[in-house]
Amino acid sequence: MAKKGERKEAWFRIIVAIVTGIILNIWKGLICVLAVIHWLIVLFSGKRNKSLAEFSEYFNTELYKFSRYITFVSNKRPFPFSSLERMSRFQ
Repeated sequence: MAKKGERKEAWFRIIVAIVTGIILNIWKGLICVLAVIHWLIVLFSGKRNKSLAEFSEYFNTELYKFSRYITFVSNKRPFPFSSLERMSRFQ
């Protein structure tokens, strides 16, 4: 039989999955628009835009943290239940 604490954590993960899923769906649309804008910037200027790349890095990090959290691989909660962070430095 599952411990009461584990059951409570499972319910909380369901709530986190719903809230974060809504946020990530909104972000996904934004990322698609930003990707097209970034492609155009690179095509016309020949250089990547550091700010757009850094924003994309935050998004990808949160998506990864979200997937790990809801599948019980990690106990580190995703945004907005923890702070935003990057996995690595933009290069």
